[in-house]
Amino acid sequence: MLIITIRTILLYILIVFSLRLMGKKQLGELQPSELVTTILISNIATLALEDSSIPMLMGVVPILMIVCLDVIMSGIMLKSRKIRKIISGTPKVIISNGIIDQAQLKNLRYTIDDVAEAMREQGIFDISQVQYAVVETNGKINFLQKDSGAKNPPEMIIKDGEIARESLAVTGLGEGWVKEILREQGQKENSVFVMSADSDGNPVIVPKENNKGDNKDKGGKK
Repeated sequence: MLIITIRTILLYILIVFSLRLMGKKQLGELQPSELVTTILISNIATLALEDSSIPMLMGVVPILMIVCLDVIMSGIMLKSRKIRKIISGTPKVIISNGIIDQAQLKNLRYTIDDVAEAMREQGIFDISQVQYAVVETNGKINFLQKDSGAKNPPEMIIKDGEIARESLAVTGLGEGWVKEILREQGQKENSVFVMSADSDGNPVIVPKENNKGDNKDKGGKK
């Protein structure tokens, strides 16, 4: 009994430390890769607790390996938007300008009951009052209600120096418009951290910090 108690305490401390190291969110906000990691860690810990004949090291080593893999994968995803898109997916618009995209719902395997349930969770009971809805990469649906001047919210059309063509398509703007705006602002596509715009073509540009610093240095020299 004493051995099981000690193993439980040690594994508990290890798992808490591991999850803190990975920076995990609440279970409902986990990305697919994060959820898989959490499930694997819990299963490995359970095996080590249930069978005291299994050496403690056989439980500790796999958990630490999974944590290391998760941290490495997070670093790769941080640097590559393409890999991030493959692993985590991208948000999908299912209602735009009050019109339901039934094909998108079918692709996501969402029923209208799923949408209605998500609406009620956010205090919305009439689907005709929904202006915009997007399914996030963690499966959560966010809604924008109609009002006297409701418009679709701005989309991030440049992320980490790359044009997000799916988001650009939602706004109805073209790549030519993006390049023209960047030219007017004296920016290049790969020097932009985030650029957002709404369907009226109102842009907001956030340069990458290193480029911003370079610009400041150049300005100081002048």
